[in-house]
Amino acid sequence: MRLKRRWNLFSIKPHNIFKLQKSNRNISSSSSTSFLPPLGEIVGASICLFPGTFDPVTLGHTDIIDRALPLFDKLVIGIGRNANKKPMFSEKQRLKWLREIYKNNPKVEAIVYDGLTVDCCNKVGAHFILRGIRYVNDFEYEKAIADMNRSIDKKIETIFLTCLPQFTSVASTLVRDVLRNGGDVSQFLPDVVNKSIKKK
Repeated sequence: MRLKRRWNLFSIKPHNIFKLQKSNRNISSSSSTSFLPPLGEIVGASICLFPGTFDPVTLGHTDIIDRALPLFDKLVIGIGRNANKKPMFSEKQRLKWLREIYKNNPKVEAIVYDGLTVDCCNKVGAHFILRGIRYVNDFEYEKAIADMNRSIDKKIETIFLTCLPQFTSVASTLVRDVLRNGGDVSQFLPDVVNKSIKKK
């Protein structure tokens, strides 16, 4: 006996819900045929925005990005302009670092944006915001921002990833302080960033 099943909507983790083209499929009741639709039927993609200042890009940043990549079809790194902060490194330099680090990964894109993060999400088609958590205090702060973003746009969810233990002390603010005082920050930075800073 053969049964016909019609696919209208299918949930695929961790990509949440994708819209699928309607199609008929014969499924044998006695076989172990997978219920997953072929990739050709997926007409949506999960896009995530990872916002930050990345001043400079640290191993803490790349740790979160690298571990988030398997969870999404595309990850957009957004360098946010902050009128209340005077960055140590230019937007052009930070953008160059990120693009150089991920030049061989087609899933990663780096951009500069200003205004609301949720507005940037809508511009790039992202329904997820990625944030890294180092300490409990980070979570309390980030949760408040996530709640505000969800209030502004209910379609956007925030995903939290805890950093690996070796990166809990790696913060851009601390790295900048060490740099200003002539210290060695090479152990906290990707090779691309290290080489660029040493040239100056």
